[in-house]
Amino acid sequence: MPENIRSQTAAVIPAYQDEKHIAGIARRTRERLNHVLVVDDGSTDQTGQRAREAGAEVIVHDQNLGKGEAIKTGLAHWLAAANPSGTGQDRQITWVILLDSDGQHLPEEIDRFLLAAASVRRPTFFIGNRMDDVARMPFVRRVVNRYMSNQISRACAQKIPDTQCGYRMLHRQLIPELLGGGHRFDYETEALLIVSRKGYRIESVPITTVYTDQVSKIHPMRDAFRFFQLMQRYRNAGA
Repeated sequence: MPENIRSQTAAVIPAYQDEKHIAGIARRTRERLNHVLVVDDGSTDQTGQRAREAGAEVIVHDQNLGKGEAIKTGLAHWLAAANPSGTGQDRQITWVILLDSDGQHLPEEIDRFLLAAASVRRPTFFIGNRMDDVARMPFVRRVVNRYMSNQISRACAQKIPDTQCGYRMLHRQLIPELLGGGHRFDYETEALLIVSRKGYRIESVPITTVYTDQVSKIHPMRDAFRFFQLMQRYRNAGA
């Protein structure tokens, strides 16, 4: 793998009330990437402190704004860092990896994304695919995931086997397109629709299915309603 891909890649880890897991995730990510940012989305526990102790940069939201806003804060941070500064200290950030703070995404699999990025010749959006490893995925989640992935793939006009996966990697050229959109979990779906509408390819990277003891922060009824609202809006706009 070309080392310049690794040195030009930064991570964004959105986190909320994750003091139990964040130190391990941040430390293991730092073992693979030099640039790791944790966005503490208004936690009232020790999430931010644990992340700093593990060697990550930390940005703290004064209040909980939602996962989408935390991701956008992180993307904007690395977009700014990618531009030459007045001091001449240009960190040359070309790619950004997004992974969750609760242990569902293994930092050890970052190299899978780096290898995928090394093989492309144009700005691309990569997303993890757990659907080849569904034995450990709860049955209801498996069914819902397949349904939503089929719906979103149709709206995006390209096959995306696991649209619900938050383990992602994108070229910095895509970042300005992704600083709008939803505020909470609907943002991750809208990001796929946005980059597809802009003509970018979405490529899948096989990853391991992991379920931890962390309680899901998704609210099934509320977030399902947001999903259907989002899909209807894009259909009405000409999907």
